[in-house]
Amino acid sequence: MSTLPQNPPISQVSSARRLAEVDMLRGFALFGILVVNIFYMASPYGTYGVPDPQFVGPIDTISRLVDDTFFTEKFYLFFSFLFGYSFITQMEAAERAGVSVVKRSLRRFGALFLLGAFHAIVLWRGDILTVYAVLGLILLAMRKVAPRTAVKAAIIVLTAFVVIYLLLAGFAWWAESVGRNTAVNVFDNPQEMIAGYRGGPLDVVKENLTLLPGMLSGLWFMQGGSALAMFLLGFAAGRERKLENLPDHWLTRAQWVGFTIGGLGSLAVALSHLAHGADSGVYVSLDLAVTTVAAPLLVAAYAATLLRVIRAHPAVGRALAPAGRISATNYVGQSLVTALLFTGYGFALFGKVSPPLLIGIAAAIFAVQLAVSAWWTRNHRYGPAEWWLRSVTYGRTRRPATARG
Repeated sequence: MSTLPQNPPISQVSSARRLAEVDMLRGFALFGILVVNIFYMASPYGTYGVPDPQFVGPIDTISRLVDDTFFTEKFYLFFSFLFGYSFITQMEAAERAGVSVVKRSLRRFGALFLLGAFHAIVLWRGDILTVYAVLGLILLAMRKVAPRTAVKAAIIVLTAFVVIYLLLAGFAWWAESVGRNTAVNVFDNPQEMIAGYRGGPLDVVKENLTLLPGMLSGLWFMQGGSALAMFLLGFAAGRERKLENLPDHWLTRAQWVGFTIGGLGSLAVALSHLAHGADSGVYVSLDLAVTTVAAPLLVAAYAATLLRVIRAHPAVGRALAPAGRISATNYVGQSLVTALLFTGYGFALFGKVSPPLLIGIAAAIFAVQLAVSAWWTRNHRYGPAEWWLRSVTYGRTRRPATARG
């Protein structure tokens, strides 16, 4: 495995430490992403945010409440922040190589978009990579702004979306007051989706394509603004190397604010989901407004807590980092495994698994990914998805590099 040379330059030590912490955070985020996605991948009701009538017992309800409070709409923000943070590293690498940052970034975003399109059509319709690839163009256009400007832009974006959601809530309230139905995400026949995902491989692809337009519009509407804001915050943090030696009092503050305001806001949204589901556009829109504020705060608390844990117990960080190093491969790999479990690609368990068991399956898959990632990265620098992204980014085909190569 590659290591730092003896007495390396300070800049090299800083870069290595920064990348290691990014990998550790990214590895942790993979688990949260899986817990969120598996609810969508395993049931038609998860797709539409309503309880499955097969699973309405107390343990099922608690499981959904845990998922909604601590996971849903949280962990893509982790990846968004780290995407912006890592963009600085990629810019610096291009500048050191004397090549165009714009051309290299465009190739990378193009490769990311193609990977995401394949992922969405073949495996998981809720892919986020295509969204990141498009939002990356905005980040590229703003690459020369000062960190303070990037932070201000992020706050403006979040505020604008909160205002939009509140206006929609007001409109829905007016519509309901005159007797109009504002229920959203209502579907008449979940059995059609179940039949599609339990069918053969072509049926699975057809179902993905059928649901993809609605899924993408939902992703952009509910996550696009927050993802862009986190891109910008990560970009600003990367410019100032904020992940290196953050003072303890910053971490403490992030935990207090995040777990109180962010946690209570997220719990309120989760309880609202349980009480109202998608039956009223008023509650759906208000929930989105609260989530836009609460979720980033809770994510900051998660990150601060994890940084403290890995500094006190480095073994935790060492366990997470390999998965984070090949996060794109693991992200697509999670979808491959769940597709084999829940669709006609494999066991066709779509609509058959209870919420608590889904969380257990997610934990088991992630545990295996940690072990496989550690094994893989002992002998390879990149995973298959990372190899694809680097090959297109650098404009030439590269064989997957070994850790010694």
